[in-house]
Amino acid sequence: MTSAYAWAKIIWSVPNVRGWLHIAHVPATVVVDVANVMGARADGWWRDRAGAAARLGREVVALAGRGIDQDQDPDPPVRSFPSYVLVLEGQARAAAAPIEAALVESEMIDYVPPRIRVVSAAGSGDDAIVGVVAEIVENFNAAADGASCLIVTADRELRRRCAALGAATTGPGWLLGLL
Repeated sequence: MTSAYAWAKIIWSVPNVRGWLHIAHVPATVVVDVANVMGARADGWWRDRAGAAARLGREVVALAGRGIDQDQDPDPPVRSFPSYVLVLEGQARAAAAPIEAALVESEMIDYVPPRIRVVSAAGSGDDAIVGVVAEIVENFNAAADGASCLIVTADRELRRRCAALGAATTGPGWLLGLL
């Protein structure tokens, strides 16, 4: 007979489930490594990095608007509405303006506090993500309001750096599955 602890350990080891459990039970900020998530799907992103980043950004704006189902068949339906931080680097930084335009078109710019923030990394995208995570974790510790941070990336070193700050991590498949 498998113990509850063993089942929890098995479930927690699956990256997509781990991301889902983290976000479904706690209001969260999802920090997206845009370059890494773009690279997880073969849609021609390498020919137009800014265009691919803008497409991904528009999809995240739509996801933020509709929320995430917390359960398969809840009655009544329960949705989670996390905040998102999209970190752009290199050529993909040119997508910041189109993503901001998508926010205005969706009227999500009026939400207080804003649920989507776009960060254009001046240098390393990984360093910018770690800086964002440190800021979120510091604000969480100061406010102690139950907020949390989930990083979407497949980059092992970035995952390690963010986990050291207290953030949870999941792979791009989790986010792509929701889009």
